[in-house]
Amino acid sequence: VQLVESGGDSVQAGGSLKLSCTVSGAALRRYCIGWFRRAPDKELEGIAAIDNDGSTAYRDSVNWRFTVSRDNSKNQVYLEMNDLRPEDTAIYYCAAGPAYYGLGIRIMGYSDWGRGTQVTVSS
Repeated sequence: VQLVESGGDSVQAGGSLKLSCTVSGAALRRYCIGWFRRAPDKELEGIAAIDNDGSTAYRDSVNWRFTVSRDNSKNQVYLEMNDLRPEDTAIYYCAAGPAYYGLGIRIMGYSDWGRGTQVTVSS
């Protein structure tokens, strides 16, 4: 399965962005999709995930600001980000893992990754 992220941009603090993850090579319904990010000089961290039954998981620091959703008919997953902060600046990745395994935002279990899209938030 291949994944391609899009929608990254530069915004000011308090702004919003919507990232998309387009999945190809297999039906999206087979996968749980996670969103991850790597900030400058920091480790990769999981921020949101959505399984095929619609269950979601969020990192505490983005809860109530970020919303993950999916459209299996379009083979796309979205990450809507509101009230962006400078500390949200990072490269954002989506990744696919098997559906219904309860992967959540743990990195382990996600086997296929996109190349990332840059999000920059200025103060």
